[in-house]
Amino acid sequence: MYFCRSIKGVSVSVKSILWNFQLSLVIAVQPVNSGKILIFIPLLFKTMASVINFPVSPSFVINSQYKTSFRARAQSVGGGDSTVLSSGSIAVNGDPVSREKEKNGALIDVGNGTLKPRVEKKKLVKNVISEELEVLWDDGYGTDSVKDYLDAAKEIIKPDGGPPRWFCPVDCGRPLKGSPTLLFLPGIDGLGLGLILHHKPLGKAFEVRCLHIPVYDRTPFEGLVKFVEETVRREHASSPEKPIYLVGDSFGGCLALAVAARNPTIDLILILSNPATSFGRSQLQPLFPILKAMPDELHCAVPYLLSYVMGDPIKMAMVNIENRLPPRIKLEQLSNNLPALLPRLSVMSDIIPKDTLLWKLKLLKSASAYANSRLHAVKAEVLVLASGKDNMLPSEDEAKRLNNSLQNCIVRNFKDNGHTLLLEEGISLLTIIKGTCKYRRSRKLDSVADFLPPSRQEFKYAFDQVVGLLRVASSSVMLSTLEDGKIVKGLAGVPNEGPVLLVGYHMLLGFELYSLVEEFLREKNIMVHGIAHPEIFLGRLENSSNEFGMTDWLKVMGAVPVAARNLFKLLSTKSHVLLYPGGAREALHYKGEEYKLFWPEQQEFVRMAARFGATIVPFGAVGEDDIADVSLCILLLTFFKFLLKSLPLTLEIGLHWHPAFLVH
Repeated sequence: MYFCRSIKGVSVSVKSILWNFQLSLVIAVQPVNSGKILIFIPLLFKTMASVINFPVSPSFVINSQYKTSFRARAQSVGGGDSTVLSSGSIAVNGDPVSREKEKNGALIDVGNGTLKPRVEKKKLVKNVISEELEVLWDDGYGTDSVKDYLDAAKEIIKPDGGPPRWFCPVDCGRPLKGSPTLLFLPGIDGLGLGLILHHKPLGKAFEVRCLHIPVYDRTPFEGLVKFVEETVRREHASSPEKPIYLVGDSFGGCLALAVAARNPTIDLILILSNPATSFGRSQLQPLFPILKAMPDELHCAVPYLLSYVMGDPIKMAMVNIENRLPPRIKLEQLSNNLPALLPRLSVMSDIIPKDTLLWKLKLLKSASAYANSRLHAVKAEVLVLASGKDNMLPSEDEAKRLNNSLQNCIVRNFKDNGHTLLLEEGISLLTIIKGTCKYRRSRKLDSVADFLPPSRQEFKYAFDQVVGLLRVASSSVMLSTLEDGKIVKGLAGVPNEGPVLLVGYHMLLGFELYSLVEEFLREKNIMVHGIAHPEIFLGRLENSSNEFGMTDWLKVMGAVPVAARNLFKLLSTKSHVLLYPGGAREALHYKGEEYKLFWPEQQEFVRMAARFGATIVPFGAVGEDDIADVSLCILLLTFFKFLLKSLPLTLEIGLHWHPAFLVH
C-alpha cells in the first residue's frame, strides 16, 4: 500500500510490506526549503526504518539544590500561633534562613592598647526552594509503612492536656515554590498520621499540615468545624488566588464537607477517602451497643478486632515490597513484614481506649448527620476515593450517592482495598490527584504550568502494572538516523534540546503511543507531552467501575487537552510535544485504511513551530494494524471451528449442510 501527503513543501512516500510478521518501511523525502527538519520513525514489532535530515525555512531550570529545613507550626483551639524553626534558623521576610553561629577567635589589637576577641561576621544563607521537579524524580512513596505509623503513634499519643492542633510532618520537606496548602483531617484515630505513606510525595507539591486531636480531647464536632474553618479562612486571606485542599479520611471526610458547606465562596478542593457520611448504614451498627456493655478487662481486644475490620493487614504489609520482584522473594518479604507488624498493634489500645472509643462513636454519629444535612450547600470540587473491601462502611454505595448529591464530584473506586485506604498498598495519593486533574496552584487549572512530571515510582507502576502486557506483546523497536546518515537502534538521532514537535499518524487505537512515551523516558529521560482529545479530560470516557484507569494514567504521563494555547505554552517552555493531526478518526480507522492519513488541509502546527524555532520530527509506525489483522483472523477461525463443532449437520428445516460449505 502506498500513500503520499504533502506538508508545507515536504513530500513523504511510505511503502509497507508484510510477510510472516517481518515488516519493512521505505521512506523517500524531497527537500524543498532551507533549514532542517529531523525525521524520526518509531517502530512497533519487528520493523526497519530510516531517519533523514532535510532543509526547511529558517523562519521556522533544572532543579535547584535546596537545603533541608525542619519547620513545625502548632496552633491550638484557644487561638494564637507558635512557629518552631530548627535550631540555628530564623525567618527573614517570611523565608527560613540559616544563621551561622558566631565564632570566637584569638584576641586582636584594635588600637589604643585595647584587645578584643575576633568575632566572625554573621552570614545569612537563604534556603533555595525548587521551582520545578526533574523527570523521574524520587517521590519516596513506599519507603514508609504502617509500622512507621504505629511507631510514630507511640510518641504522639502521650497526653499533654492540650487541645486540637496542626503540625507539619518533618519528612514532607520543602515544597515547590507557589505550592498550595493541604490540610489533612484524620479519621477516628485522630492522630493526624494517616498520610504517613504519602508525606514525601505530597511534600513536594503541597504545604502539608495535619490535624492532631489528642486521645482524651472531647471537643464537639461543631468546635472542630470552627477550628478548621478558622484555619481555612486565614489561609485564604493570605493567598486568595490559591486553592486549599482538604483531605478527609473517614470521620475527616465529614469534617471537610461541613467546612466546605459553611464556606462556599472559598476555593476548596475536597479529597474524601471512604467518608463516614454513611455511618448510619455501617455494617458494624449492631455491635456498637455491645461495646458499651463490654467489661474493661475485655476492651484490650477491641482495637485488635477494629484493626482487622478497618484495613487489610496483607495490603498494609505489602506497601514497601517491589511489584517487580519474583513471587518467591515477595512472599519472603511479606512473611518478614507481617510478624513485625502484628506486635505493634498493641498500641491501638492506647490510641483508642474505651472511653475515647465510645466518645468517637458519638462524634461520628453527629458528624454524619451534620454533613449530610448540608450537602446541598457544598460548592467545592470533590474527589471521593472508595474502597471495595471496606468492612466498616458501605463506601462504594456511598460514593455513588455523593456523586449524585454533590454538584461537582467525581469518584475513583479501589476494589481491592479496605477502609484504611491511605495506609494500604496501592497508588500514591499525589498520583491520584494528578491523574484526576485536581492539582492546580491557582483558581483555574493550567494543564502546562500545573503539570508535575512523573516520578520514578509512577513510571515503574504505569509501564509494569498498567501497560505491562501490551508492552510485552508489542516488543516495539525504535530506530533513528544520526547526522552522518547511520541508522542506529534507539533515539540517539532525536534532539535532546527542545522545543521539539513530534508529528505522526495513529495506528489502530493508538497503541504505539505507550511505547513511544516509555522509550523517551527510559532512554533519554525526556517527558513527551501528548496533545490528547478533550473527551479524555471531561470524564466521559471513564469506565462504569470508576477505577483509576488508563485515561487517568495518560494525564499523569503528560497528556494535555488539544488547544492552541497549550501547544503555544509547551513550545515556549522548550518541551517535547507529541501531535497526531489525524486525531481519533485516524486511530479508529476502518479496514483498508491502514497507513492512511486523515490530516486537515491547513497544518497550523507548522506555523506555531516556526514561531518558536522548533524542530519538527515527522514519524511513522508500522506493524500494529498488520498484527491486528492476523490476530483477528485467528480469532475468527477459532470461532468458526467451535461453531462448526456445535452445529448439527442437518437443520430442522430439512436443508443439508456440509461443514466445508461454511469454510468456503
